[in-house]
Amino acid sequence: MTDLPLVQAIRTGPSSGPFADTISLTHEERLVRRRRLVGAGGLAVLVDLPRMTALAPGDALDLGDGRLIGVLAAPEALVEVRGDLPRLAWHIGNRHAPCQIGPDCLIVRAERVMEAMLQGLGAELKPVLAPFFPEGGAYGPAHGGGHEHGDGLDSLGALT
Repeated sequence: MTDLPLVQAIRTGPSSGPFADTISLTHEERLVRRRRLVGAGGLAVLVDLPRMTALAPGDALDLGDGRLIGVLAAPEALVEVRGDLPRLAWHIGNRHAPCQIGPDCLIVRAERVMEAMLQGLGAELKPVLAPFFPEGGAYGPAHGGGHEHGDGLDSLGALT
């Protein structure tokens, strides 16, 4: 492995820079524990954190030497869902799928099986390309639907 700066801290709070580089991450990529990341300007860093952490747009990775890497939300292939929202939300939640809740629509990842289920339930679907900000749930940041928790929670979300 090449010499990568080791990220010493991940949150500087909302930061407007100045940034040595920026990194655009999808929702899934913003959930990080240990990963090599490369910024838009080519700056490579190794993020090594004690536990899984949800980065938010506006956060900054602190390289420990005064340099910051700004975190941005990357656009993703999503689907805007309209119709009987409480009923549709129940079915989305029953599949443990990440879901962004808007005032008059739900937003989910573009996925053929999910879209077929929602259409079968009478939903109106519209593809969108935008950053994804699903609900975090009662036990912490939103995650990809799996049940691995590096946050002191067991597979059912109970404190360990």
